[in-house]
Amino acid sequence: MPYLHHDDAEIFYTDEGTGDPVLLLHGWSCDSHDWSFQIPALLEAGYRVIALDHRGHGRSSAPDGSYRPQVLADDAAALLTELGVESAVVGGHSMGTVVASALAVRHPDLVRGLFLVDPVYAATDESLAPILDAMRGPAPAEAAAAMFGMAFYVESTPAFLPVWHRRRVLGMPDHVVSGCILGLYDGDEGLARVVVATDYLKARTQPRLALYANPAAMEFELAFPVGEHDRVLAPEGVGHFLHQEQPELTNGHLLEWLAALPAAPQTTASGVA
Repeated sequence: MPYLHHDDAEIFYTDEGTGDPVLLLHGWSCDSHDWSFQIPALLEAGYRVIALDHRGHGRSSAPDGSYRPQVLADDAAALLTELGVESAVVGGHSMGTVVASALAVRHPDLVRGLFLVDPVYAATDESLAPILDAMRGPAPAEAAAAMFGMAFYVESTPAFLPVWHRRRVLGMPDHVVSGCILGLYDGDEGLARVVVATDYLKARTQPRLALYANPAAMEFELAFPVGEHDRVLAPEGVGHFLHQEQPELTNGHLLEWLAALPAAPQTTASGVA
C-alpha cells in the first residue's frame, strides 16, 4: 500500500515514472489531486513523480499535534528517504511552498531545486490578525471556505474550481485547518510571517522557479539573490490556483525550467560518479 508511517502519521503518496524525481507538495486544506494537471506532463517528459497528501489532508491520517511546515517537511524528507531518493526537485503550492522551502533548509541534500506556485511566505502580522482569530474560533473549516472565496480566484477562474475547493475544505478536520494556519503564521516558528521568512529563506541555496499570481507579492521573492537558474515570474490574469486554472502555461514554464537545470548527479555503487 502506498503509505508511509512516520512518527504518528500515515502519509498517503503515489510514485510513478523512472526518471529524475520530482516531489509535489500541495497547499492548505487541499490534497495531492491538485497536481493532476501537472503529473501527466511530467511523466510524459520522462520524470519520476512523487505526490503526497500532507498529514491531516486527503487520504493521510490526521493525528493531534503540530502541523507546522517544519513537521510537514520532515514527513516529506522521510518519504524521500524511504523511497531511496537522494535528491529531488520539490514543487509546492501555497502552504506547500513554505513546506518545500523548509525541506530545502532542513534537508538541503534532498532538494535539487524548488518549483513554487504562488508562495505565501510574505504575510505581515497586521494582515494576519483576523485570519488567526478565525482559526482560533469555533468553526475553522467554515472560516477557511470563506477565505478561499474572498481571496483565491479571478474573473477567468473556471466555475468548477471554487466548488471543488469549497466542498473539500468543508470536509477537513477543524484541528488540521487551524493547525496548519497557526503553524504557518503564529509565533517565532511561523515561517510564513515576513519577519521570520526574511531571514529563514536566505538559507535556501537551490535553484528555484517561482510563479506568482500577484506581481506585488513577487517583489519579496526578488529581494533574495537570483541566480543563473532562478526564474521568478508573474503571469497575467491568474489566481492563486494558477496551476489548475492555466495548466498548459504552468507546465510550459515548469518543463522549460527543469530542462535547463544542471544535470542531476549520477550515482554508482561507490558513490557519486
